[in-house]
Amino acid sequence: MKLFFALDTTFLAPTLVEAAYMYNCFNVEEPFRKTATRFCHELGGICLDKMTKLNSVNIPQNQDILYSRVNRLCQCIRDTLITDEDCAKSCQKLENGTICVIDRSRDANASAGASHYNTGEAHLCFVNKDYLYMCRITAFVWTFNPRTFQQRNYGYSFHSSPFVTNDYSSRPTLIAAMLPKRKATSLIPPNAASAAGYTDISSASPNKRSRLSKPLPKAFSKVAPTVKAISRVDESGAPGEHVKNDVKFDHSRLEERAGIIDRRYYPAEMNNERCAMYNENSLVRPIEALNQTLTNTKDKRTTIRDGEGGTSGDAVIHWFKRDLRLRDNTGLSKAYELAKENNIGVIGVWIMSPQDWEAHLVSPAKCDFELRSVEALSKELNELDIPLHIETVSRRKEVAYRMVELAQEWNVKNVYCNLEYEPDELRREERLVRLMLQKGINFDPQHDDCVVPPGSLKTGGGKQYAVYSPWFRSWLAHLHAHPHLLNERTMPEKNPSGFRERFAKLFDSTIPELPESKSLTEDQRKQFHHLWPAGEAAAIERLRRFLTEKVAKYNDTRNFPNLNSTGRVSAHHAAGTLAARTSVRLARDMNTSKKLDGGKDGIKVWISEVAWRDFYRHVLVHWPYVCMNKPFKYEYTNIEWEYNDPHFRSWTQGKTGYPIVDAAMRSLNQTAYMHNRLRMITASFLAKHLLLDWRLGEQYFISHLIDGDFASNNGGWGFSASTGVDPQPYFRIFNPWLQSEKFDAEGDFIRKWVPELQGVEGAAIHNPYAAGGKAAQIAKKNRYPEPIVEHKFARERCLARYKAGIGRDTA
Repeated sequence: MKLFFALDTTFLAPTLVEAAYMYNCFNVEEPFRKTATRFCHELGGICLDKMTKLNSVNIPQNQDILYSRVNRLCQCIRDTLITDEDCAKSCQKLENGTICVIDRSRDANASAGASHYNTGEAHLCFVNKDYLYMCRITAFVWTFNPRTFQQRNYGYSFHSSPFVTNDYSSRPTLIAAMLPKRKATSLIPPNAASAAGYTDISSASPNKRSRLSKPLPKAFSKVAPTVKAISRVDESGAPGEHVKNDVKFDHSRLEERAGIIDRRYYPAEMNNERCAMYNENSLVRPIEALNQTLTNTKDKRTTIRDGEGGTSGDAVIHWFKRDLRLRDNTGLSKAYELAKENNIGVIGVWIMSPQDWEAHLVSPAKCDFELRSVEALSKELNELDIPLHIETVSRRKEVAYRMVELAQEWNVKNVYCNLEYEPDELRREERLVRLMLQKGINFDPQHDDCVVPPGSLKTGGGKQYAVYSPWFRSWLAHLHAHPHLLNERTMPEKNPSGFRERFAKLFDSTIPELPESKSLTEDQRKQFHHLWPAGEAAAIERLRRFLTEKVAKYNDTRNFPNLNSTGRVSAHHAAGTLAARTSVRLARDMNTSKKLDGGKDGIKVWISEVAWRDFYRHVLVHWPYVCMNKPFKYEYTNIEWEYNDPHFRSWTQGKTGYPIVDAAMRSLNQTAYMHNRLRMITASFLAKHLLLDWRLGEQYFISHLIDGDFASNNGGWGFSASTGVDPQPYFRIFNPWLQSEKFDAEGDFIRKWVPELQGVEGAAIHNPYAAGGKAAQIAKKNRYPEPIVEHKFARERCLARYKAGIGRDTA
């Protein structure tokens, strides 16, 4: 096992806290650990083993002193100093496993041999064969095995405080190197699917999780203890004593072999101790890092925004993401108001990132819906002489840098956008604040996706809510106390005269084609275009029709999938063609009471359903590990799931022998949508009847739903599998037969989607084989499958596995 870490000297102390913790999380070779400690000591003037306070680090401000220390660091590692050669070229000469110190701050225009530190940024790295794995983001910790690492930037992001980065176009320079220490040959087979996160020598079996992965009773203190005081934790999923080591066993984790973790884009599963640290506020959350950076840079950015440098630029950019609308758009409104104040225009930007679509498992139906929504947005903007520049960026990590380039190219001094709340996106925005500020640009992300911004609601003890009911009461009280949060944002007007002529080329953007991996058949395109009209106008029309025709009976009819009584605006919320704020405001305005919890029952209940969307986002922001393949209730990590491919295929194809489950899955596959009651039934069935890893179902849903939304999808699956926030107790196991009888009593929905059972009459349709007689004959004749798992057996197995996994009889 090698430890790969990068250290930024500008914000050294909190990074050392992360590094100190990580040293004992892995089976790190002692010589390298000592080298890394000396690295920290020389560069920052502190030894990890003696660190007791965050503020005890003396960071040299003088560049000459700092560079002098880097030179001394070279002596610590090896007497090899290279300053004239490009890093990639130098690494061709280095042996696999070589430890390197990389200068990332060299000016791209500096002449050869003139390497100097502009900001004091250095990285400690490993070379794998003829390829340098170098960390471009400080406080990154990577683990890999050279034999099986597939020359991809796999890694685990352990977030620390902000750091100062440099011009991304700079080429890194190798300034020191140390040859690897000879060691025994790895026992990991060369054909292992992924060895990242596994030790070479321990031969950990993936069958069982380590007993050490149980959550700590209390997370570590914010002031990190010394290295020796932190208990050693096995992040690799090494077995406990009850699991026999098998040196010939495939060391890839079951979850990864099942495709749960896409290692092209994401790291191995986080351990429970680290989840506990987030839970106990011992780790900096991405939103906190962003807020801190915004606070630290506020004065400089305000100076740019107010044009005190003598210019406000030639335009203001609004970067459209999941907010594909003109109306009630906070970021766009801010951009327009600033542009109007300075008599300049607004430029819209939308970037298609195929890698983001792949990494986020966005369904082809949703990708198509977004492209159609972008096309509708472009036409509306064009009527206001506002260009929408559309561009495809192939590598997701380059999106932020491309935004900087576009702002510079158009002489833009202010860029706005609306926040996305997933960890990677928050870190990207935090980085963009600093990147743009270095170029004299104010980047100003806005809260818009939630009705109430995350972090606004706290319990009496100052904590984040983890139960919906008290959270919802607080949400209502907050909106009643701050009614302006529901006010409609200013819609932009026409750009100034002459703007279209000046930026004529930007009006020539065309809508890109769907990537091949997200393509649709012609029949699918026609069907989805008919079922799901795209764009803001279609969203408003669908919402108004629901509020005028269906909402009155919503409370009585919402659980019956055959009645088509729900709003079906979730696809528009997910794409941002409709703001959740707009939905709540329009519903309130049609009510007999201006109180959100007053008036008509249908409107009250529907508003409470929209609020769930906010709730799951608040949870995601406060507990970011739910985005990292971990359940909210991380103590449930040790449940032993099944990875039964035939059962999973039967579930996805709607061939389980449970008619309500099969009808629901077939409707999803055909229409890219599933009624909420059916989502609960099918999710519970997969997790508890089939005992399949709930993350398989979570991913299948997100990759097929047109309204796929990570926070809501993850929250819903956590509820149904009893692993998430505010879930049903694990011992509550839906009986599919009873659910079918209750919510599709006449069997109309089943007959629509399971044609094999159209001839079955009456209540027998819910369980034709158990009903026997003619119902069973029809089912058998039409080759409808018998139940793939018996209900009583499934229930007992589920209860036993959950009890064993969490180590107790209570939820």
